[in-house]
Amino acid sequence: MAWIAGGAFLMGSDRFYREERPIHRESVDGFWIDRYLVTNRAFARFVEATGYVTMAERRPDPTLYPDADPSLLVPGSSVFRKPPGPVPLGDYRMWWAYVPSADWRHPEGPDSDISSRMDHPVVHVGYHDALAYAAWAGKALPTEAEWEFAARGGLDGAAYAWGDEPMPGGRIMANTWQGRFPWENLAEDGYEGTSPVGAFPANGYGLFDMIGNVWEWTDSPVTPHAPVKHACCSPDDTDPRATRRVVKGGSHLCAPNYCLRYRPPARQAEPIDTSTSHIGFRCIIRDPR
Repeated sequence: MAWIAGGAFLMGSDRFYREERPIHRESVDGFWIDRYLVTNRAFARFVEATGYVTMAERRPDPTLYPDADPSLLVPGSSVFRKPPGPVPLGDYRMWWAYVPSADWRHPEGPDSDISSRMDHPVVHVGYHDALAYAAWAGKALPTEAEWEFAARGGLDGAAYAWGDEPMPGGRIMANTWQGRFPWENLAEDGYEGTSPVGAFPANGYGLFDMIGNVWEWTDSPVTPHAPVKHACCSPDDTDPRATRRVVKGGSHLCAPNYCLRYRPPARQAEPIDTSTSHIGFRCIIRDPR
């Protein structure tokens, strides 16, 4: 973990999406934060020690989803499926599918596994799954303010975690989407899906993958700033009863033509009872003083 001394900073942005507005001064106390996203290897140790069963591995409660297709009320999770050609960007169903038996061990479905991806971030974990891991590890999930302060790496007000240029000197700084989302992934960064943690440069605080790779759960409910839209590259959930938490950082599915959210101030709302193939987390320990 890395120690973040805390302090005041300018949170949010007036330059991009409306849910990031307005810029306002925020402050956080000092805390320790994981240098890396929680990996499949680390999550496997947690499951082995506790016998924990993730949300995606459990059958959904039919009483909570009275209008759902009964055939989909089986253990599973939402998986990104790249379409073969251009599709309307207003219909997420063109690239997302609920896949039975998709879970953290089987990221693309029952015929996939993580044997070659133990150093990749764990995915298909819901908010309560992340909380359970954090409690087992003696840690916590960061608030949105703590996460954003850490992601900025000391560059207060910069557009990206490394400065104001998306690719300084032509260098790709994070695992994001190159090409036209959702059908053309040029993989110029070397990865079409998730990447091993630490594959891209650390920010000024020595933290890896704060931007891109996978979105990260925070412990903050969706209340401050302007209204927050649901994750642009996630399946939608229009049920107003759904409880949401803020996710941060963007993922390997973020592309300038659709989701320019691989920036510290970017924020989106994720229902706590969902999991997807591009959301993970990291933990913090707050200064006990």
